[in-house]
Amino acid sequence: MSENNLSTDLIIFDCDGVLVDSELISNTVMSEMLTSMGSPTSYEECITLFLGHSWNDCLKTIEQRAQKKMPDEFYDMYIKKVFFRFEKELQPIKGIAKALDTISHRFCVASSGPHEKINRTLTITGLVRKFDGKIYSAEDVKRGKPYPDLFLYAAKKMGSVASKTIVVEDSIPGIKAGLAAGMKVLAYNPQNSDQLNNLDTEGVFVFKSMQQLPSLINSI
Repeated sequence: MSENNLSTDLIIFDCDGVLVDSELISNTVMSEMLTSMGSPTSYEECITLFLGHSWNDCLKTIEQRAQKKMPDEFYDMYIKKVFFRFEKELQPIKGIAKALDTISHRFCVASSGPHEKINRTLTITGLVRKFDGKIYSAEDVKRGKPYPDLFLYAAKKMGSVASKTIVVEDSIPGIKAGLAAGMKVLAYNPQNSDQLNNLDTEGVFVFKSMQQLPSLINSI
């Protein structure tokens, strides 16, 4: 164990793509909805535009691209379709349950998603009991990722500080938020994305399997 790790007090997990395998479902639904509403957007474009961002930021991007305001019921329509597919298809990220059982540090979740979505996905995948009372959302702060507000808020609520916190993320906005907060960042990259592999930033450690996570936490 490194000398630095002796001071590690808290692990903050992103949710979508780190705890639950939700990104394919969420972004497929978004692509289908936007295309049907006259704003053709591919799944790949949705990943690029929305991955790691809060709903408010996503909505701003959607309306800018469409050059029109979305209907008031747009979010409710979207989340209803997403939850319907989650109930049938959603799975935890491979290896995450065992990793959580192995990690000796305290941990929590801090996600760009709303509380309703975080709780639903963690419940469906059986992970919610591991995060009882330790769930934080972009809804809790004024600015979502890539700003550091959410991670700093979560650390404060957990009684820790940035210098003793490690963030586990899979998106560029989340990685930027962790670094801006002054935390070390573990970048989960199971698809071997060049964008993440090419990160050459102090404080960011890229890994490809949740099997690596406990030992990685103990090594940095």
